[in-house]
Amino acid sequence: MEHGRIPTAPDAGTGDTLDLPAVDALDWTSLGAELDAEGVAVTPPLLSPEACGEIRALFDRDDVFRSTVDMNRHRFGSGRYRYFAAPLPPVVSALRTRLYPPLARIANQWVERLDRPRFPQNHAELTAACAAAGQLRPTPLLLRYGPGDYNCLHQDVYGELTFPLQVAVMLDRPDVDFTGGESVFIEQRPRAQSRPVVKRPGQGQGLIFTVHDRPVRSARGWSRYMLRHGVSAVHDGRRHVLGVIFHDAP
Repeated sequence: MEHGRIPTAPDAGTGDTLDLPAVDALDWTSLGAELDAEGVAVTPPLLSPEACGEIRALFDRDDVFRSTVDMNRHRFGSGRYRYFAAPLPPVVSALRTRLYPPLARIANQWVERLDRPRFPQNHAELTAACAAAGQLRPTPLLLRYGPGDYNCLHQDVYGELTFPLQVAVMLDRPDVDFTGGESVFIEQRPRAQSRPVVKRPGQGQGLIFTVHDRPVRSARGWSRYMLRHGVSAVHDGRRHVLGVIFHDAP
């Protein structure tokens, strides 16, 4: 199999059986340090251009989605996103299943610092915990932005059980398939002005970032730094992103 290329056919297998060499090769020590420092980290390419194209093409297939959101209608911004239906496409399930364990190790370091409950070590157990809390709907989504589209600052918190990290995979080529459309993060710091962070991942790269807050050492121990994320306006072309959120929604 080509490096980073994952089949998207319904019979392609599960997240435990697909080959994901790019995910397996990630340097989690370095990524964890980035997340501790900024709340945001950029990975090397996780998917090949061919795999990105296959996922991008799913946007126009109604049968793989459970709902569609027009951002302008809800005043979330401008553009559309679609939530995948269960069962998730194998490529989405694979990324969710295989990225979760190392992210759970980072998340559990964070919750220990903030004296919160720990998260399970594998994604199946997190899904079961979500179901027990009445959170049964899958949250991975595919976003499409056209000229003038943008996403307001927000947090992807769907229920009481919220896993503190998520991943967004860029499916298009910046400055080739679209211009503008930078990923924007605003960090709210206690007793200080907010700090902006702008990231511009290339095609296939993942953005790992804080869903809600993260611990940062302070003179009083550990403080909670809140993070919101959004997307600046696309100038031209189309921008597609795969959002991998690990907790389910009510």
